[in-house]
Amino acid sequence: MRALDAVVIGAGLTGLTLAFYLRKQGKKVLLVEKSSRTGGTIRSFHENGYTFESGPNTGSLANPEIIELFDELKDRCTLQLPRKEAYRRLILKNGKLHALPSGIISGITTPIISVKDKFNILLEPFRKKGDDPDESIAALTLRRLGKSYLTYCVDPFISGIYAGDPNRLTTRYALPKLYALEANHGSFIRGAIAKAKQPKTEREKKVTNAVFSVEGGLSRLTQALTNAIGEENILLNNRSTVISGSAPNWNLRLSGMEVSTPTIISTVGSYALPELFPFAAESLMNRINNLRYAPIVQVAVGIHALRGKAFQAFGALFPSAEKRNALGILYPSACFENRCPENKALLSVFLGGIRKPEMIDLSDQAIEQLVCDELRTVYRKPDLNPELMRIFRHTHAIPQYEQNSGDRLAAISEFENAYPGIILAGNIRDGISMAQRVKQATDISFFLPD
Repeated sequence: MRALDAVVIGAGLTGLTLAFYLRKQGKKVLLVEKSSRTGGTIRSFHENGYTFESGPNTGSLANPEIIELFDELKDRCTLQLPRKEAYRRLILKNGKLHALPSGIISGITTPIISVKDKFNILLEPFRKKGDDPDESIAALTLRRLGKSYLTYCVDPFISGIYAGDPNRLTTRYALPKLYALEANHGSFIRGAIAKAKQPKTEREKKVTNAVFSVEGGLSRLTQALTNAIGEENILLNNRSTVISGSAPNWNLRLSGMEVSTPTIISTVGSYALPELFPFAAESLMNRINNLRYAPIVQVAVGIHALRGKAFQAFGALFPSAEKRNALGILYPSACFENRCPENKALLSVFLGGIRKPEMIDLSDQAIEQLVCDELRTVYRKPDLNPELMRIFRHTHAIPQYEQNSGDRLAAISEFENAYPGIILAGNIRDGISMAQRVKQATDISFFLPD
């Protein structure tokens, strides 16, 4: 029986970051993963001069923790910041791509927003504050901004982040910063002004919210963490986890070894928790396992570059009102250096989500045809023929923070109180972005008892 300070289950970004910081503190840690590799959904591929991702394409420097992690790993991987083109976002309206407004002038002239809602935005600071803590993102947007903002700004934005439906996502959990602007200041505009005036610490000043990748692909980040943790502290291909005992001495029987520890930290999806913790009350586990996931098909596409500025942007999002088959298209080669051969372009096309979950069951041939049709229609190039197409399916891609999130969080707290020493982490709570995953792991690592 090997005695450890902590066992971390799940070697995605959360688990890797957590194990990395625990090891830095000198703790004896075992990181357990059921698959043959670390990194979770983060995985980079290199083929015929293209570098593409099968999972997340970018992250955001949205908190100090993600920036500090790169500082820790600067000798092992290199942060890659975007070209200036990456700050331009496109929205499809009436079959044409338009740049998302980025300032007062573009906000006035944009065809994306209706004339009525352009004038109505002036009244936003004076509108009544909402009183429904579980108000959906759609309802909040309609109440404060208007229909065109919902249809052509918020709806595609939510598709880009959650692949979800703004009518079902609860603002308080899915977009907590936006919720806080109204809750604390009564208005988005007043809240944004107040936050801009707040003094910042030197640590907070590092936060730029810029998108990022890693030179050579995001797998370089997860591999750097893996190397820093050490292969002797990672168990891959673990097909069985049996947990017994009780606090402060939990026992785990794993594939090929047995360990004891006072602390078990799960970072796996909610769908895997009942099997991992079969001793938990079914009624309690059902409340934790109430999380719905958006299925995603991601297709990496390599093409000959089109003339003009077709791909000089972060990407294009398709509002649901446009009735397209794709959710949107990212332009990784426009954002970052060395993602494709010269005179070519790398695209990442997203299909499925909450509104079209059936896409994940389509054949490869059907998906390839659908993607080609989307590209030819949106870019008006009927002869467009990709030279590279690689399809990746993710059944449990993105958790949906809907109205039942409050009960799930309460149930997680009840579980942790009932089973001291077991922590339920991962994207079942605290956000889905890479920055939020790193922050959660960092917080847990520094608040564990010695």
